[in-house]
Amino acid sequence: MRPAVVLILALLALAGCGGAEVSSRDGQSTGFTVNSSAFAEDAPIPTEYSCNGRNVPPPLRWHNVPSGAQSLALVVDDPDAPAGLYVHWVVSGIPPTDGQIVDGMLPPAAVVSLNSGGKADYLGPCPPAGTGVHHYRFQLYALGTSSALAPRTPVPKSTTTIADNSVAVARTVGVYSG
Repeated sequence: MRPAVVLILALLALAGCGGAEVSSRDGQSTGFTVNSSAFAEDAPIPTEYSCNGRNVPPPLRWHNVPSGAQSLALVVDDPDAPAGLYVHWVVSGIPPTDGQIVDGMLPPAAVVSLNSGGKADYLGPCPPAGTGVHHYRFQLYALGTSSALAPRTPVPKSTTTIADNSVAVARTVGVYSG
């Protein structure tokens, strides 16, 4: 199998598809959660958080970080993208405590790595016209390592590193159709 296909399958297996189920690497349910005050689970993401609006990240809040976590990493992706999985945002080095992101303000130690567009930035939902509803997964990984990725780390390296060091994942999904 090609490395990109293996990576996508590993991320899908770790993160699951749909719903808000949260699990640890060993498949046990945890109380680790992430959600947004801007949209409900599987509900539309407001336009202001898309490329058609202000293109800023929606507010996110997380709770019950697993005790073994040494850091957190956030990956926002679109599995419905026409060319395959599209990563919109990668943030690592987030302290392993309950926390939030509001108005795009990240914790001081956080590092933003490259997205699928080749920029170290948030790219809001922006599905091509005529491609229907896309599901945007906001996945917060509890990592067993405290190191942050470098700012210019490419998507395949960052997502593989995050998946390989994950001890648990919390996820919320919003939809957008442009």
